[in-house]
Amino acid sequence: MMRLHGYHSMICNYIRMKANSNGKLKETRAMTPEALEMVAARFRAMGEALRLRILQHLEAGERSVSSLAESLSATQPNVSKHLRVLQDAGLVRRRQQGTSAYYSIADSMVFELCEMICTRLRDRLEAQVGALRARVRV
Repeated sequence: MMRLHGYHSMICNYIRMKANSNGKLKETRAMTPEALEMVAARFRAMGEALRLRILQHLEAGERSVSSLAESLSATQPNVSKHLRVLQDAGLVRRRQQGTSAYYSIADSMVFELCEMICTRLRDRLEAQVGALRARVRV
C-alpha cells in the first residue's frame, strides 16, 4: 500500500457549496477517489474479527507477536499476517528487537471509531428489543 504524506489536502482537495435544510449555503468537502480508497483500506483492515481482537490486546500496550498469538489462541503465522494488514493500513506500528517483533497502536483513533460503532450498535439493539417488547404486549 502506498503511504502518502500530506494526505489531508488530497482527501479534501476541493470545496463545494451545498444548501442545508434552511436554504443557507454550507461548505462541504469532497473526497477524491484515491482518498476514498485509503479510507476503504482502513475499514477493510478492521473488517476481520481477529484483527479487532488484536487491536483490543494492543490497547493495553506493546506486545510481541508470540505473546499476541498465545493470548489469542491463534498461530503465530496467522497473527503475523493480520498484523501486517493492520500495519499497512497505518493502525499499528512494528518495532524489531533482535529476532522478535513488537507491535503497538499507531493511531488511537481506531478506538474512538470502535466506540462510535459499538454505541450505535447498542442503540440499535436496544431499539429492536423495545420494538419486540411492544409487539409482545399487543
